[in-house]
Amino acid sequence: MTLYLDSASPDDVRRAAELGLVAGVTTNPKLLARVDQPAEQVLLEVCDALSDGTVFYQLTASTLEERREEALRIAGLRPGRIGLKIPCTTENLTLVPELTREGLVCGVTAVFSAHQTLLACEVGADFVIPYVNRATRQLGDGIRLVEEIADVIEALEARTEILAASFHNLTEVVEATRAGADHVTISLSLLETL
Repeated sequence: MTLYLDSASPDDVRRAAELGLVAGVTTNPKLLARVDQPAEQVLLEVCDALSDGTVFYQLTASTLEERREEALRIAGLRPGRIGLKIPCTTENLTLVPELTREGLVCGVTAVFSAHQTLLACEVGADFVIPYVNRATRQLGDGIRLVEEIADVIEALEARTEILAASFHNLTEVVEATRAGADHVTISLSLLETL
């Protein structure tokens, strides 16, 4: 299992890097909005704060073509260092094969079912990213969702890995790992508590 830091704060990333416990960083539009700088600048600072590892950015452009252009532009900021989080919609899934052929790391995010996992694996996603706590609140059992996702990946013998997100306590982190998550992404406060 690998730990990722869920933050867009360069200070948080520097602290996590000092601890030597994280292999990468995940950001999202809400986290980036908390930092008073353009997203591109924040991503560069986060990459600099963590000397190695993948820094994930979530695509947000309005149209499919704009998301394709956004993906190439953002990944080009630091080639080989920035991964893409692509929200799981039918339209967005068409981007994944094209972007992975370009050599880009793609994580299909906001995965809330085994059905979505099946599609993410079929289009060649490197990661599926379920929101554990949110799934518990909306569906009743986020840990069970991780188990179902792991079962689908195993049945398909897919290379796709689970990067579980959305944790509110350490029990969820440990249980998601036991349920089959290959990686987890957590806040700095959870990381320090862990």
